[in-house]
Amino acid sequence: MNRAVFDTNVVVSGFLSPTGPPGRIVEWLRHGGVQAVLDDRIMAEYRGVLSRAVFQLPAPEVELVLTAIRARAFWIEAAAVHTVRGLPDLDDAPFLECAQAAGVPLVTGNTRHYPKSAAGGVELLTPAQFVARLKSKEP
Repeated sequence: MNRAVFDTNVVVSGFLSPTGPPGRIVEWLRHGGVQAVLDDRIMAEYRGVLSRAVFQLPAPEVELVLTAIRARAFWIEAAAVHTVRGLPDLDDAPFLECAQAAGVPLVTGNTRHYPKSAAGGVELLTPAQFVARLKSKEP
């Protein structure tokens, strides 16, 4: 199974731009082509951000995708406190913590939010890099 942590910006972009790499990732998440590694903090952020009125996303479609992600996810135990240091925004810590715990890449459209000094060896991939990697594995 192809597992990764997907930053919220990837999921939002997948809804807003369904034909690009983030859109492909959301389709894979929805249909089981990839497995999201997450914890309760990440799931709550997905739900909160995708529900924002500014995005005007159809609630039934959002719920369908979130249900699929939740059902197929590889769950990591949520940390009580942030263990990652050196991030510009500590709200990004759950994504890096889950990627570290599971030993999987972190897919984000904002790699600058995760400086190498804080990443602790976690591989950072853009959505395009993640899609290209998976496509290169196809028969």
